[in-house]
Amino acid sequence: MPEFDSSIPGQPRQVHLAAHFPGVNNTTVWSDPASGSHIEFDSFAHLAQTAEAGLFDFFFLAEGLRLREHQGKIFDLDVVGRPNTTAVLSALAAVTKRIGLAGTLSSTFNEPFDIARRLATIDHLSNGRAAWNVVTTSNAFTGENFRRGGYLDYADRYRRAEDFIDVARRLWDTAAGDGSFTHASDFFDIAGRFPAGPLPGGHPVVFQAGDSDFGRDFAVGSADVIFTRHSDPESGRKFYADVKSRLARYGRTEDSLKIYPGVSIILGDTPAEAAERSREVASQQVSEAGAIAFLERVWDRDLSAFDPNGPLPDVPPAADSISQGRVKHIKDAEATIARWRKIAEAENLTARGLVIRVSTRHSYVGTPHQVATDLAEAVRTKAADGFILVPHLTPGGLDEVVEKVVPELQELGVYRTEYPDGSLRESIGLPAARTAADWAAARREARSTAAAETDTTKIGVAGTPDAPTRELKEVG
Repeated sequence: MPEFDSSIPGQPRQVHLAAHFPGVNNTTVWSDPASGSHIEFDSFAHLAQTAEAGLFDFFFLAEGLRLREHQGKIFDLDVVGRPNTTAVLSALAAVTKRIGLAGTLSSTFNEPFDIARRLATIDHLSNGRAAWNVVTTSNAFTGENFRRGGYLDYADRYRRAEDFIDVARRLWDTAAGDGSFTHASDFFDIAGRFPAGPLPGGHPVVFQAGDSDFGRDFAVGSADVIFTRHSDPESGRKFYADVKSRLARYGRTEDSLKIYPGVSIILGDTPAEAAERSREVASQQVSEAGAIAFLERVWDRDLSAFDPNGPLPDVPPAADSISQGRVKHIKDAEATIARWRKIAEAENLTARGLVIRVSTRHSYVGTPHQVATDLAEAVRTKAADGFILVPHLTPGGLDEVVEKVVPELQELGVYRTEYPDGSLRESIGLPAARTAADWAAARREARSTAAAETDTTKIGVAGTPDAPTRELKEVG
């Protein structure tokens, strides 16, 4: 049966699903006997093949270039091992047939020619299923692996990222011709011949994870898909409406950029059983050692003397970070700690109980029918175009979703029963790949319009290779 066309009156908007294989995370329940390796190929293959059986759009592989550390030691409550992304995706191309293969690759510690070539190779091996989650690497801790520290000033990492994407797209464009290329900009001065024939998917699909005001414009001007943390429907609808409203300025339609929040699903035969299972999983996700480590990242001091089953530490936060390689989402530690103390007192929570309360939230909890209905409603009300499912167990954490939730979605008439013909672009519902020249022209026009509206040339977005803007803020 072909997929419903949501543009036809009366036809429901279709739910899209994708699978997340975690690189570093706070979600895996390592104590569960079903928890397997995050390095062995069988784990990657199991999750990807399960997702493909469920007709998911893509398999999303998170990656980093250095293991996270805590108090100077490898953080072994995390994933202790990070295989090369493109090697894993190339191997998965041989054991899957239709599911997209998306990998996280840094624009800071790579070069456009190499990344473009590797992704083009995966696109050929997979017959048009390659995708690239573009990230900047914003710390000298990771940069030490490359003998150049942080490498760039913070803002310039994002100027480089946009230029990097532009160069990669120019290279893929040349693959459809004679392969000849020349590119000169603030960051790259290259010329040669791109050694890959025309790509089956035109261009690999480009992902981005911007959330700040600047990050949203960055995504609208450079990406095909946004991976967002706005997993609850209310904040999802606000994010969705805001991002989609920016597209016209860049000459894009609403369907040309897809929004996929990362979500977790907990199932039960009854609502009560699902709720109880959610509480059990949340408790397993935060061990006693994990609770102390979580608090130490906020207090920025050694808290090993404190009992995780006692009250919150009664000391103020320190100034220096003792955790490396981890994005610090909490900016005001003192205000956060004060708020947590109030919550802990009001709800009579131990330190570990407080960490469970503030750090674990399962997006969709209920029976398979309830979850399917809630997912469909979130898409219908434009809180998302699809969902990247983040399981708490690897590699079997999506088995139950594919077995029980997917049939419910199909019964509701909001989920396909077979893959559409074509590349990953067709599977996601994206238009044909836009040329690099078209992307650059659209950005220049958008920024020219914004400059005219604000009567200033400092428009607060990443500069194009032709006219780089020096003033830039953090993406996401």
